[in-house]
Amino acid sequence: MTEIIETDAGAARVTWHPAKKARLVLAVSHGAGGGIEARDLQALAAALPAHGVTVALVEQPWRVAGKKVAPAPKTLDVGWRGIWPAVAKPGLPVVSGGRSAGARVACRTATELGAAAVLALSFPLHPPGKPEKTRADELLGAGVPTLVVQGGNDPFGKPAEFPRGEFELVEVPYGDHGFAVPKRAEIGQEEALEIITGRVVEWTRTLG
Repeated sequence: MTEIIETDAGAARVTWHPAKKARLVLAVSHGAGGGIEARDLQALAAALPAHGVTVALVEQPWRVAGKKVAPAPKTLDVGWRGIWPAVAKPGLPVVSGGRSAGARVACRTATELGAAAVLALSFPLHPPGKPEKTRADELLGAGVPTLVVQGGNDPFGKPAEFPRGEFELVEVPYGDHGFAVPKRAEIGQEEALEIITGRVVEWTRTLG
């Protein structure tokens, strides 16, 4: 089921993947350069409903409008705030999630919106090649249980670069920023996605 949500940043779109006996909602959005067709988002939407987690794939207003470049972070936050009443409507705890820029949005707004937890996929710790421009404060300031899933070869921040903090970190070996693994890797693409979905399933069991 697809739902259009009017926000102060424009119309957003939510695609629902419901669980039969849902105990949580995972609301998860895309990055600044892609949409909900991202392999990790699609894998989570396919896997989690069988484990009691309804997945709401959120497309930010800029993406719905057909624009190719994401707006400023503050505008992304406005869009996310606007969809929150819709994802909270089932009356279940809501995990705020996203990949890349969407992960930053989830971290920045989690406490304000009353998120039960944050799922940060491919958190962009810094721009590629510029580790001094860290965004660690956003991650460390989430204020709720947080799971980071990071590719082992992510140019936006490899797992070893992350600071210590109140979050869990799962590494997807060989994965890049989109969790693609090279053909020469010791694991295949499907196995990489199974690492993501398996660990997220385990983590959501600790949330309720």
